[in-house]
Amino acid sequence: MTAEWSQWPRRHSRVVDVVVAILLCALATYASRFIDHGNGQGPVVVRPWSPGVFALSATASLALLWRREFPRAVLAITTACGIAIGALGFEVSVFTAGAAFVAMYSLGLWYPDARTAKLAPIVAGGALLITSLVHDFNPLLTGGRITLVAGDLLAGAFAEAGRNRRNYLAALHARAELAERTREEEARQRVGEERVRIARELHDIVAHHMALAHAQASTAAYLLRSQPDQAQGMLDELAGTTSAALRELKATVGLLREDDSDAPLEPTPGLAQLSELLTSFERTGLTLSLSITGVPRPLSPGADLTAYRIIQEALTNVTKHASTATANVRLVYSRLLLTISISDDGGDATETVRGDQDSAGQGYGLIGMNERAVSVGGHLRAGRKPGGGFEVTTELPLEPPQSPDDEDKTP
Repeated sequence: MTAEWSQWPRRHSRVVDVVVAILLCALATYASRFIDHGNGQGPVVVRPWSPGVFALSATASLALLWRREFPRAVLAITTACGIAIGALGFEVSVFTAGAAFVAMYSLGLWYPDARTAKLAPIVAGGALLITSLVHDFNPLLTGGRITLVAGDLLAGAFAEAGRNRRNYLAALHARAELAERTREEEARQRVGEERVRIARELHDIVAHHMALAHAQASTAAYLLRSQPDQAQGMLDELAGTTSAALRELKATVGLLREDDSDAPLEPTPGLAQLSELLTSFERTGLTLSLSITGVPRPLSPGADLTAYRIIQEALTNVTKHASTATANVRLVYSRLLLTISISDDGGDATETVRGDQDSAGQGYGLIGMNERAVSVGGHLRAGRKPGGGFEVTTELPLEPPQSPDDEDKTP
C-alpha cells in the first residue's frame, strides 16, 4: 500500500503540477501584502492584494506546467516574473518568487547539459537578489533576501541529489541489462560447446565402429569361400559391433532429447573399459600389446573419457590407414601426469596423413584428439617414428586443471 502511494505522484505528474502552480500563485499573492521592516518588529500587513502581483504570479505558475519539457525557458519566464514583482515595489523573496525556485530545481534535475543546469539557477538567483537590493538596499540582511539565498542553495542541492539518484538508478538498470545479456551469451556459448562435445563423441563412436565393421565385413567376405565356419563367426562379431555402435549412439543422442531425461543411459566410457576396447580391435585381426608403467591412479571424469577416446581414435586410424597388423599401447603414470602412447610399425607402405580425411585430404581425427587433450589441460603429439610407423602421444593431468575462480580463492 505504501509503495502504491509513493508511485502516485509520478503516475499523476500533471495533477501535481497543477496543484503546485495554484499553491504558489496563492502564496505569492498573499505574501506580497507583507513587508519586512528589518527593525525587529516583524512583518506587518501594509497593503491589500495586488492584481499585478496576482497576474505575474499566475503567469509564472502557469509556465511551471511545461517545466519538464522546456526547463530553461520556464526558468527565464519565472525569473522575469519575479523581477517584475520587485519592479512593482514589492519585496522579492522565496515566497513572492517561489515559481522561479521550482523552475531552478526542474532545470537542475532534467536539463541534459550539466554545466547549464548548475550555472543557470545561480544566475537566476543572483538576478532576483540584485532586484531585491535595488528595490531597498537598507537594511542589507532582510528575511526576504536570506530566503532568496537559502532557496537558491536548496533548489541546487535537491536538483543535484535527484540527478545523482536518477543516474544511480540508470546505472543499476544498465548493469542489470548487461548481466542479463552476459548470461544469455554465456548460455549460448555453453550450448555451442555442448554441441561441439556431442559432435566429437558422435565422430569417435561412428568412426570407431564403422572401421571395425568394415574390417570384419572384409574379413568375412574373404573367408566366406574358403573357411565358411570362421566367416560365420566373423559375421557374428560384426553383429555385435553394430549393436554396440547403436547403443553408444543412442546414449549420446539421448542427451539431446529433453523428454528422455529419465531414460537409463550407458555409462561413460573410460580406462576401466580399456580391455574391452582392445578386445574389439583384436577381433578384427589387429595384434595389440598393452604395457602399464607406474601405479594406476584415478583420473577426473573428463580426462578419463579423453584418454579412452584418444586410444580408440588412434587404434581406429591404425586399422584404417596403417599397413600393419600390430600396434602398441603404453600407459605411464607419474605423480602428476598420465602419458599415453599408441604406436605401430607402419609396414613398408607409404602413408599420407593420419586421421579421418575428407575429399580435400584434411585430417579431422588428429584435430579431434588434440582438442580433447587441450580441453582437459593436456596436450598431444602425433607424427612418424624415426624407424618407421606412426605414434600418437598425449599427456593428461591426473588432477583437473584449476579454474580462474579457484585460483582467486587460493590464499
